[in-house]
Amino acid sequence: MDKINGKQLKEMLESGCNNLNNRKKEVDALNVFPVPDGDTGTNMSLTFTNGISEVRKCGSEELPTIAKTLSRGLLMGARGNSGVITSQIFRGFYQAVGDKTELTAKDFSACMANGSKMAYKAVMRPVEGTILTVVRESCDAASKYIDEHPESSLEEYMDVLCKEAQASLDHTPELLPILKEARVVDSGGSGLVAIFDGFRAYLTGNPIAEAGETVAKAEEEARSGYRVEFILKLVDQGMHMFRESKFRDKLAGIGDHVTVVVDGDHIKTRVSTLSPGEALNIGQRYGEFEQVQIDPESADMKPSILETDEPVEEVKYGIITVCAGEGLEKLFRDYRADYVVSGGQTMNPSTEDFVSAISKINARHIYILPNNSNIIMAARQAADVTEGKDIIVLETKTIPQGLAACIQFNPEADVKTNTEIMKEAISSVKTGQVTYSIKDTTIDGREIHEGDFMGLLNREIVLTSRDKVDAVCKLLDQMIDEESGIVTLIKGADSTDEETQQINDYIEKNFEVDIEIQNGGQPVYSFIIGVE
Repeated sequence: MDKINGKQLKEMLESGCNNLNNRKKEVDALNVFPVPDGDTGTNMSLTFTNGISEVRKCGSEELPTIAKTLSRGLLMGARGNSGVITSQIFRGFYQAVGDKTELTAKDFSACMANGSKMAYKAVMRPVEGTILTVVRESCDAASKYIDEHPESSLEEYMDVLCKEAQASLDHTPELLPILKEARVVDSGGSGLVAIFDGFRAYLTGNPIAEAGETVAKAEEEARSGYRVEFILKLVDQGMHMFRESKFRDKLAGIGDHVTVVVDGDHIKTRVSTLSPGEALNIGQRYGEFEQVQIDPESADMKPSILETDEPVEEVKYGIITVCAGEGLEKLFRDYRADYVVSGGQTMNPSTEDFVSAISKINARHIYILPNNSNIIMAARQAADVTEGKDIIVLETKTIPQGLAACIQFNPEADVKTNTEIMKEAISSVKTGQVTYSIKDTTIDGREIHEGDFMGLLNREIVLTSRDKVDAVCKLLDQMIDEESGIVTLIKGADSTDEETQQINDYIEKNFEVDIEIQNGGQPVYSFIIGVE
């Protein structure tokens, strides 16, 4: 094939997306750390699926439109660092397409090379041995081949690109010792190779089909349902029973794009679902409907009843934070957070999730606290695409860092002062986490067995134990020193009150510190510890 048009590009992209979706569990399994958060493949799959869904919805077969729509869909759907980098690769691809209606092998090579450069620019501190290395080395080698063989077909170009991408991926353990020790290749690079392989399969006449019920199918179905909105006035019994997080979870169980706004005894709700009647049943348990609107999901939706209310007066500050667990969500709200994005480990929010959260806060200056290193890039990307507001992304990588920043925030101080004191709070807190291993592996010379409880200090595995309480106590021994004054112990969903009491007794017996215990209800981590 000498060149491809828009229709062919669309079909090629779908083949790449399908191959990634089919292999996402394989990519997830490559995550180095044996904690139950292997989500690189899932993040990349959700990211690319969002881009393809937008391409399908636009209905165009014009190549520039398809490239632009894909880029925007990937940008807004990007989850995790791997998803953000993938979105930047195809953002660069789109920019190089320009107004071309067809792409030759040379054109395609130039677009991919620009995508590689764009991805590197998006990362503040690029690390070799990752997806960045795989895209750079493969694109450089394929570009060189095209320069030496200018009459090459797209199949020949893609053969070189895929071959070099696989070779680069196989070499990643030599660049990152932690990969070599764990005997795996880079997970993000593996996801990219899956996309490229899907491209090649299409060009050779064997496009990849979806294997069973995939993310793409599920998301497409969800978006073809109904937008249900209602304003509910709580009755006395409903007021007593109502819990915002549980209400939100029930709605999330039947649909997506859930919005819940609590305004005194009124609940304003929106959900996209295939079961509008079930959404109304959930609401009716708590009160009486004052307004209800149900519309088929489409491009020309009726105005939202949630968006036609009186505008909220602009305030000086707003805070957006990320966490998973009803207790943690309440804690952040108690500490002045205006909006809590549901997510964290295993559930990385997308760029669009942050953009949506920003749109709900009418403030001149908005702080975003990602509370996870794999969410920071998506938060930054949301800040970049938001106009008219001052968005400040603080690099909180853990829940204790986010809580410390919220506690130190002063609504009366100016932006510079607030930013400085919040950053100081972030740097002053130590974070410990205890979770369990999902596989046998070796990290930093430490043998870890499936089912071991691991103590992580600032995300580094520093100990293992077969007993949960023992792991927490040993981790505390490494975290608390003479300068420590406060220990915050956050209990996870899988931990008991008895275990928490045992740990409290251990702290009281061995250390002279103040103890604060919170029931976070978080998944993945049995206990999260903050020491200041």
